[in-house]
Order: sequence, then C-alpha cells, then structure tokens
Amino acid sequence: MKEDGIDISKHTSNNMEEYGNIGFDYIITVCDNARERCPVFSSTAQQLHHNFPDPVKAKGTEEEIMQQFREVRDLIKAYAHDFVKTNVP
Repeated sequence: MKEDGIDISKHTSNNMEEYGNIGFDYIITVCDNARERCPVFSSTAQQLHHNFPDPVKAKGTEEEIMQQFREVRDLIKAYAHDFVKTNVP
C-alpha cells in the first residue's frame, strides 16, 4: 500500500460490535471466506460482494509473491473506483 501512497501502518483490526450503531449505506465483503464465515451484519445497508484472490495463499519467489499482492491491491483499487462512479452522486 505504501508503494501506492497509502499509509496503513497504524491500522488495526476491530471488533464488529464497534460498528453496530452506525447506519451504513453499503456493506461490501471482499472474499468468499468472509462472506461465509463472518458474523451477519444486521443492517438495512445494501450488501455487495466481490471475491478477490487471497494473496496470502501466493506461492513462488519473494518477488512473485509480492507481485500477486500488488495485483490484488490493484484489483481492489479498480473495484473501489468503479463502486464510487456507480454509487456516489
């Protein structure tokens, strides 16, 4: 992400309960595993799903693995741009 100008060094994982009282417009899951195993998010939000490859499962040399992470990052970035174009006035 740093290569793409985004600093996520201080990001953390959060508990779903922290978001229970937020009125989201959209909930997007980004892998089949999350869609199948994560708790149901009770909300009136429109729920969208797109399965991206999991780069953690990448095999090969260090550079080949890094390239797979870059490819998935770029897929997610393109999806986010398309989502905004389609859904944000």
